Amino acid sequence: MTRTRTVSDHVDVAASPDEVYALVSDPTQTHRWSPENTGAVVDEPRRGGTYEGMTFVGRNKRGRATWSTRCVVTAAEPARRFAFRVEVIGPGKPIVRARNASWEYTFAPVDGGTRVTETWTDDRPWLDAVAALFDKVATGGSSFASFQRRNIARTLANLQAELGAP
Repeated sequence: MTRTRTVSDHVDVAASPDEVYALVSDPTQTHRWSPENTGAVVDEPRRGGTYEGMTFVGRNKRGRATWSTRCVVTAAEPARRFAFRVEVIGPGKPIVRARNASWEYTFAPVDGGTRVTETWTDDRPWLDAVAALFDKVATGGSSFASFQRRNIARTLANLQAELGAP
């Protein structure tokens, strides 16, 4: 069985693409909406915000498990697109270099606000059978694609609850 490597969903919010981009592209704000992220620190912040190549360490929690990731911003297009890739992961601090996942957010104007689309891509270069076994243990029984589909829905619902619906 071939695993699903990409899942995506969207929501419309009552804020401009510039406003939504400014919030979502700031990794230190992700914990406000994400069901797993508990905070982040940007390695070299710059006046003017997020930039391609910027790195940050995100802290995460799922049940009793906690871990950190070092991520690199791969797209920083104000009001249009924000993306990052997980490059290093570890239980306390990121120590193991590992392609893990990529995340992308796009922002498109709609009547009264912005359509925010969140996409997760499984970047693990593992055999599907190995990934399936790991996923069942790490997610409590489902594939990461199914698990992330639920997380994306929760993140987007939380973002819409904060910004309102158009």
